[in-house]
Amino acid sequence: MFEPAERAASARRIEYVSVDGLRIRVSIRGSGRPLLLVMGIGGNIEMWEPFERQLDPAAIQTIAFDAPGTGGSSGWTRPRRMSGIARLVEHLVAALDYEQVDVLGVSFGGALAQQLVRQSPRRVRRLILAATAAGMPGLGGVPGSPRALLALATPRRYYSREYFERVAATVYGGRARRDPGFVHAEAGPRLLNPPTVGGYLGQLFAIQGWTNVPWLPFVRQPTLVLAGDDDPIMPVCNGRILARLIPKAQLRIIRGGGHLFLIEEPDESAALVADFLG
Repeated sequence: MFEPAERAASARRIEYVSVDGLRIRVSIRGSGRPLLLVMGIGGNIEMWEPFERQLDPAAIQTIAFDAPGTGGSSGWTRPRRMSGIARLVEHLVAALDYEQVDVLGVSFGGALAQQLVRQSPRRVRRLILAATAAGMPGLGGVPGSPRALLALATPRRYYSREYFERVAATVYGGRARRDPGFVHAEAGPRLLNPPTVGGYLGQLFAIQGWTNVPWLPFVRQPTLVLAGDDDPIMPVCNGRILARLIPKAQLRIIRGGGHLFLIEEPDESAALVADFLG
């Protein structure tokens, strides 16, 4: 069921889709082979804008969505585990009338993308994992900076510009360390549609104890692993672990890239993605 909400001047359109009793906000942009974008914890569809814009000429249609309780999507009355969120994503893809999509997941979204491939392999043609890990620390993932991980415990950086600008360099690394202008600009989209506290804590709950290590050797989709070598949250060794465990994986390291390299260096990231999907 579709409920058109608004249209931007560009090719992007925003719709609300009813899935599993929730109202999910979806952004669809461009035309061509469909690429589902799965955002990190607490993030919203507005944050994809720089990356989507670079993909515009590549004949790739991008589909982004706000996870339950984030952005403009309604939330569950009780939280779900990763399998429950992946099931909702599968139903969302079906509700949008896509038989199969390519999938790009970043950070928490990368874990969710892995879970989606595990549960619904026929829905996914190719897989892109960015700034993510094979599991929680000690369960396949290598932990990042304690200070960075502590900041992820609350959604405060989505509510306070002053706080976000103060911690961005420590939490995200990369260009956030070098360019105050980038940090100031990046604050805008995240503050525009912050997650609810329940939605954010629900994502934290979902991923606790999660790992995909036993299933990664059975992934049959061609996979591109992207990692920044200045990422305080997801050290680059997590990308190397994923690329080693997934049979058809290739690894590309973004030099000087932090946790937000998809929007720090959208031209370089989009070129890698377009080449892989082409």
